Amino acid sequence: MAGLSAEERLDRLRLIRTPTVGPVAYGELLRHFGGAAAALDALPGLARRGGAKAAPKIPGRAQVLREIAAVEALGGRLVLLGDGDYPPLLEQVEGGPPALSVLGHLHLVRRPAVALVGARNASAAGRRLARDIAEGLGAAGLVVVSGLARGIDGAAHEAALA
Repeated sequence: MAGLSAEERLDRLRLIRTPTVGPVAYGELLRHFGGAAAALDALPGLARRGGAKAAPKIPGRAQVLREIAAVEALGGRLVLLGDGDYPPLLEQVEGGPPALSVLGHLHLVRRPAVALVGARNASAAGRRLARDIAEGLGAAGLVVVSGLARGIDGAAHEAALA
């Protein structure tokens, strides 16, 4: 994983798993403090200055190591913003997810992709149309992406995988 040391990866995961830190704040903290360790050190003081009654509950190293082990036990891995194989297009999205749990073929994120999404409670005709479209897109070499919901999303993925 080019780009991040093992310590920075752990600290970044601790930072994004801190309940008061969302994707936008995560990016701002890294930019301002230059790294996750410095941002983690600054969080209690920032919370006090912001009027919080208690310091944020920052996960410990053991907690994020358990998370990494759980993902790896399932055959997956965690990819963090700043890792060499973080999806390049997703990296351009402001407020995009700083951490991804990945299962499958990560090299596919570099291929042309199209999102195919729709109603969860789709009609049979809608699901059939989604399957037809996704099957053609998949056969043409495009990666079909969605939120993996039932209905249109699920039908699209099933057909694209075929």
